[in-house]
Amino acid sequence: MQNATADFMPDWAAIVAVILGASAFSVAQGITYPLISLTLESRGVTPAMIGFNAVGFAFGLAASTLMLGQLTSRIRTDRLIIVSLIGCSLCLATFAATASLPVWFLARFLLGFFASLIFMLGEAWMNAACPDRLRGRVSGLYGAGVCGGFAAGPLVIPLVGTEGGFGFALTAVYVALVAFATAILTLSTKTTPEASSTRSVFIFFGKAPLLIAMVLAFGFSDIAAISVMPVYFVKTGHSEAFAALSVTVLALPTALAQPFIGVALDRLPRRQVATVTAAIAAIAFLVIPFLTSQAAILIDFALLGAASFSLYTCALTMLGEQYRGGMLVAGSAAFTLAYAVGSGAGSGATGAVMDLLGPSAAPIGVGLALVVFTTIFASAKTAVKENAR
Repeated sequence: MQNATADFMPDWAAIVAVILGASAFSVAQGITYPLISLTLESRGVTPAMIGFNAVGFAFGLAASTLMLGQLTSRIRTDRLIIVSLIGCSLCLATFAATASLPVWFLARFLLGFFASLIFMLGEAWMNAACPDRLRGRVSGLYGAGVCGGFAAGPLVIPLVGTEGGFGFALTAVYVALVAFATAILTLSTKTTPEASSTRSVFIFFGKAPLLIAMVLAFGFSDIAAISVMPVYFVKTGHSEAFAALSVTVLALPTALAQPFIGVALDRLPRRQVATVTAAIAAIAFLVIPFLTSQAAILIDFALLGAASFSLYTCALTMLGEQYRGGMLVAGSAAFTLAYAVGSGAGSGATGAVMDLLGPSAAPIGVGLALVVFTTIFASAKTAVKENAR
């Protein structure tokens, strides 16, 4: 196993396979998240039951994290990614084949299970396949693929409609083709992520608290921007169309910005890049209540999204810089849990603050939370690089 910071030829086949797989599932997520809700609503399913169905996906994420050790000890990790892509394709085909709500809940659970494995193992594989001199740029391309895929997904819905399951079937075929392409690419790969254990995931929390804090901050601000800020815009007199447009404006510039953040991560001190992006995100949230022009709000929102997601690109790059072996997989799994906690706190806390103190308290509250994180991160002692086994 190469040292995490050793200079070696990148395993481009593995890098392409990871970015292709993650981007494909991001497109599938972008389509199925709204499509499932719209389809269930058109069948007369109650909002509470639609929300309960969505919880199945979160349960699947948690289950895959807890079973990480067992799975990676029995199945080679690159093959596990291919199996997970095939599993996602079958889940999507299930949505097209049946209207049974219990079956949909099971399919949603399995979709979350397989999706989590794709991202956890893929991110670890990407870091194992990439020399440190290119790590930031490759992480930036990965981030662009994930953001771009998720943003592009909803644009397909008007073309495929919500009736008859055609959208699910088409997406299932697309993911199956990506699984086939990934299998072909693995024939020429030179690396594979090492097996990890569930225990190592929780050990990682103690070893890398700053990286975990970065992902927590990203999850907190990301979900607040996506789910709470559109509500803020409506409550402050903007139209629902403007609120919907804000989410699109958030996503597309975020995807375009990540490769440039990757270049900065390879040419500048990475902790400084992370600190600056956190500070920009904090300021962008804080100024929202003081902006009156819709154009200025959208420009600020685009900057906010790019800076917020850049925290994850920074964390992913620094993970590969500091760790190797099974701890790469453990770190990626810990990131999944940290994002889940941060996003849960972001949606719950900002919504509650808005109810108690008024609409403007939401962006100001998130901005102040990011100011606190930025201060802690900037003042913390430089972490000792570890090559954990």
